[in-house]
Amino acid sequence: MFLYVFVGMLSLSIGVAYQIYSQTDFSTLEGKSYTFKELQGKWLVINYFAEWCAPCLREIPELNEFHHTMQEQGDVVLFGVSYDAIQDHELSLLAEKYDIQFPLINELDTAMPFDPPKYLPATYLIRPDGTLAGQLLGEQSQQSLLEAIQAK
Repeated sequence: MFLYVFVGMLSLSIGVAYQIYSQTDFSTLEGKSYTFKELQGKWLVINYFAEWCAPCLREIPELNEFHHTMQEQGDVVLFGVSYDAIQDHELSLLAEKYDIQFPLINELDTAMPFDPPKYLPATYLIRPDGTLAGQLLGEQSQQSLLEAIQAK
């Protein structure tokens, strides 16, 4: 009897631990999963865009450049979010068509630490401690994003 209880408790403990450690807040089109907690210590830049938004499309080359520069430094991470609810296949086609080189969030398991934008393009800055630093409205450049992070 003791053995059954022990095995049952062990199985329950393993199941709970697996559930806790396997939870994610969001995943990207590339198949990577993230938690906000694991990204603490870095600036998060989250850019909302849509194909029908001309300024959104104009800023993509600047966001690509920002992404590559920040990848080298390692202290800032950029993610894109489609404002329109589209399937992964459509998001993939959009990324290819407009040469989006930064990770695109395709699945959100936990609410973002801010309300969705009312206007586009919109970019949110989240401090390394996980708090919202602010929202930038309008077309951004690599320089404007660097300046905004330095000012916060």
